[in-house]
Amino acid sequence: MPTRRAARPNATLLCRRLAADMARKLSELSHIQPARILFVAGEARRGSRATIKPLAGTRVLLNGKRARYCITLRPKFFRASTPEQRVETLLHELLHISNEFDGRLHPGRRHSVLPGGKFRSLLRPLVRRYLAQADAELLSALAHHGEVVARQWLERPTGKSSRRQAYSEKHLFLGPVQMITGRHLHS
Repeated sequence: MPTRRAARPNATLLCRRLAADMARKLSELSHIQPARILFVAGEARRGSRATIKPLAGTRVLLNGKRARYCITLRPKFFRASTPEQRVETLLHELLHISNEFDGRLHPGRRHSVLPGGKFRSLLRPLVRRYLAQADAELLSALAHHGEVVARQWLERPTGKSSRRQAYSEKHLFLGPVQMITGRHLHS
C-alpha cells in the first residue's frame, strides 16, 4: 500500500489569515478585507519579497466577489526570510492599501511620496505591535521549513485586455513552493 504524503501547508491561505488577524488587531488596518485580496506566488522582481497591485481596473473574481488587490509573494519571501521578515513584508504591502479599500493605493503611502526611511518609520511600530499580539499559531506557521503550496497564475491579467476579461479561480492553480526559513521565532 503506498504511503500518503502529509498535506503541505497552503502559504497563500496562511497569508490571508495573517492579513485578517492584522486587520483585527491593528486599527490602522481595520479597513482591510482579506477575502478580497488575492495572494499569489510569483517570479522574482529585483530584491523584493512581495509587491501589491491595485485591481481597480482589472476584473478578478474570488468566490464570485471582485478582488480589490493582488499581493504577489516573491521568491525571497519563501526562500530568504525569517518569520518576522514575512510579517513585516505582509504589513508593508497592506499599508499601501487605500483607506477606502477601493482597489487603489493610498496616495500618501506610496514609495514615491514616502522615501524608504519615512515609510519604515511608519511600518516598524506596526510590526512591533503586531508581533506582540499576533496569533501564535499563525506566527508559528510562518516559520515552516519545507514544501508548501501556493496559488499561482495560470494566466495573469495584463494591460488593457484585463479590463474586458474577467479572471477567476480558473486562471489560478495551487503549485508547490519550497519555503526556507532562516531562523525560527524567538531563537
